[in-house]
Amino acid sequence: PSPVYHNRQEKKIEPRYPLGRWNLYIGGAGNQVPGYINVDLFALPGVDVACTAEQLPFKDRQFTRVECDAVLEHVESPERLVGEIHRCLAREGIAHFVVPFCHPFHEYPRDFRRYTPDGLTQLCSEFEIPEGGWRTGPTATWLVFTLEYAKTWVKARWAKGVIHVILGWLLFPLRYLDCLLIERADAGQIGNHYYLYVRKK
Repeated sequence: PSPVYHNRQEKKIEPRYPLGRWNLYIGGAGNQVPGYINVDLFALPGVDVACTAEQLPFKDRQFTRVECDAVLEHVESPERLVGEIHRCLAREGIAHFVVPFCHPFHEYPRDFRRYTPDGLTQLCSEFEIPEGGWRTGPTATWLVFTLEYAKTWVKARWAKGVIHVILGWLLFPLRYLDCLLIERADAGQIGNHYYLYVRKK
């Protein structure tokens, strides 16, 4: 089924999809992720289990919630990863996927693809899809490409870092323009990140 709210900006909706006893966060890198088992490709500080997301070392139906935020573009087989999430998710469990659409190339350690709303919906066809929409809209796209464009004018890594910090800080307030644009029917033409909440049937 097609997800609802295609042009609605994602809001904090934890009470509607509460954490359970067992929750999995895929791709949390070195961040602390309270309430979740944090899985990443590398054994960074804050990572509980280092493994490939396409072969999760967990038993069937173990998790109530699974978070997969900006990971699908980095794996060689997104179908296999979604299948692993389906396997590990308890019946009626909720998974949250976030994927880039209009976003610059970024390797971690590789970057394979981008997703449209239809593409992500098709990938999650084994699930019920109660909700979907844009996490970040056209302004975020414009700003992130502006930053990357500015950094192409310098070669030194430190200079790129300086530009990213200073220009990013100056431009950041403009992101609030998405609060006005995200509800428009054409916001997805250059939307930045798209999300789905899905439920295991």
